[in-house]
Amino acid sequence: MITTKAGLDPERFVSVVDGKKTALYVLKNNKGAEMCVCNYAGTIVSLMMPDRNGEFADVVLGMDSIDGLVNGPEPTLGAAIGRYGNRIAGAKFTLGGKEYQLAFNDGPNSLHGGPKGFHKVVWDAEQINDQTLVLRYTSADGEEGFPGTLKVEMCYKLTDDNEVRLDYKATTDKLTLCNLTNHSYFNLAGIEKVTSSVEGQMLTVNADRYLPIDKVSIPFGEKAPVEGTPFDFRTPHLVGERINDDNEQLRNGSGYDHSFAINQDKPGELCLATVFEDLKSGRVMKTYTTEPGIQVYTGNFLTGFEGKHGCAFPRRSGICFESQHHPDSPNKPQFEQATLAPGEVYHQLTIYAFSTK
Repeated sequence: MITTKAGLDPERFVSVVDGKKTALYVLKNNKGAEMCVCNYAGTIVSLMMPDRNGEFADVVLGMDSIDGLVNGPEPTLGAAIGRYGNRIAGAKFTLGGKEYQLAFNDGPNSLHGGPKGFHKVVWDAEQINDQTLVLRYTSADGEEGFPGTLKVEMCYKLTDDNEVRLDYKATTDKLTLCNLTNHSYFNLAGIEKVTSSVEGQMLTVNADRYLPIDKVSIPFGEKAPVEGTPFDFRTPHLVGERINDDNEQLRNGSGYDHSFAINQDKPGELCLATVFEDLKSGRVMKTYTTEPGIQVYTGNFLTGFEGKHGCAFPRRSGICFESQHHPDSPNKPQFEQATLAPGEVYHQLTIYAFSTK
């Protein structure tokens, strides 16, 4: 049996889902880092990164087979998200004077593109070289209720600088929404050392404002100052330092599950969004993005299910950094809009840059 550096058996990812073949693609760089990606959901299944002593560990939560990805209890684990990442209130929106009704898959809302969003489809995969994988998918007009035929291309690259570069492009033949992201759960201690949570790891967020939410996780519509709140991560704080404070917003999200408005000098500029650090291992992960917002989600609804290597993933054992437009932007004209028209090209770049200190 041939296994990857992360201990995965590629044969366990070979299958046919909805008539399309699935496989595991292995990316490696000259530093010894490794990223494994399955073309089902465009899933980042594993990511091996070194600590300050050069010891490698898998820093993303994941499953060890195609069955785990398809039938596991957390359908967005490491997955590509679309057409619309995050929530749309009332599962409906109006675009070009027409109202569109989506599926309800998060209480009264639509979440992550619907029950069969991009996290439930098989992408066409082309491995360009040892470090680059291109994934393509064409979403039909009307799929999950969204208008327009949307052609999407995602390029995943593991650079020799230990950067994971996610480069998204999309075009449409009809006015539509496009808001893509990735839903990897990170734990810089390494998943085999996960005992409970990421609460002991350090976080900095480059945002003066965040989006308060109601009890069903829809933003009220204003970008509120983080100053004086548990959402002020402009200087480093432990993730768990204030996560259980008596705070209405923390109660509404069952912890952190909020969009932060990244401090950008101009729209579409690639800039630093977050810095995440594990003090014991010395691993550091910086998130850079061209998007106006980043959803910081502390895995509040993880249930302790079993993943790779028999590891349990309990509540708050991973944290997501979902670079995207803000939740419910189609119904909030004061937010940056995630519309895409014929003749335009959607482009988004997210970089997860790893280092040690």
